Amino acid sequence: MSINNGTATLSLAQQSPYNYIPSEGVAITMLVLFGVSTLVHSAQAVKYGVLWLVPTACLCGVIELLGWAGRLWSSFSPLLSTPFQIEITCTIVAPTPLLAANFVILGNVIKRLGPAYSRLSPKWYTIIFTSCDVISLVVQGLGGGIAASASDLQGANNGAHIMLGGIVFQLVVIVLYSILAAEYFFRYHHDSPIGYRTANAAPAENGDRRGVFTFKLKAMSCALVFSTTVLFIRAVYRTIELADGWKGRIISNQLYFNVLDGAMVILAMYTMNFINPGIFLAPPTHVEDKEKEVASL
Repeated sequence: MSINNGTATLSLAQQSPYNYIPSEGVAITMLVLFGVSTLVHSAQAVKYGVLWLVPTACLCGVIELLGWAGRLWSSFSPLLSTPFQIEITCTIVAPTPLLAANFVILGNVIKRLGPAYSRLSPKWYTIIFTSCDVISLVVQGLGGGIAASASDLQGANNGAHIMLGGIVFQLVVIVLYSILAAEYFFRYHHDSPIGYRTANAAPAENGDRRGVFTFKLKAMSCALVFSTTVLFIRAVYRTIELADGWKGRIISNQLYFNVLDGAMVILAMYTMNFINPGIFLAPPTHVEDKEKEVASL
């Protein structure tokens, strides 16, 4: 049946599990963007010795590539269930590893500026929030697998409910992480350390309680705020989408998905490419040492 016919196109869109025919051009564009970012992240991880970017940012990129490859396949074969199963599972779980990178980055920023202002020690940010991230990833992946392998709508709905639980859990984790991060920067700005941590907290990297907020740390912190914000927007969208159901108005709108999912993850990945922790969290240079001296006068 030719898809050039308007009636045929409508029929295919109605039968497609997406409730529309995915755009070939958008899928190719996203594949190129994610591919470039993932390659750059891989090179940066090796060059700057930040290998934890491999199981976080790089892994996110690889899974996104699989998901968007599924959408590209669906643009040619909109009625096939296999590419849809690949797409729905991969795009749901892909940003989770990238979020873990944000947890690691905040821990490193706290080490540089001084743990006395933080509710948690830097290592516990990584341990607690990354563990929660793994739990969210497993739940989302399990739900995606159940939904993808379901033989009827009831089974697909059961999988969607599990995925929804994983996304909601991730949303709660992001909110809690953001509250703790906001409190940290507020306390640092007002030089108001947490009383019970002052005596036991390790000093900042300069040996004092309060480290110097250099240009690089400010840039890294702004990038962290922006990345967390766009990933939060994406998580809110996926929560509403899954709660609305497989035939709901949200999941049936391609523009919503392209902008509120794909574009949000692209922004987060490229933010970390341009403001890379391998550069902006590197040991201070001679120029930054001078900056610290001036700041301490």
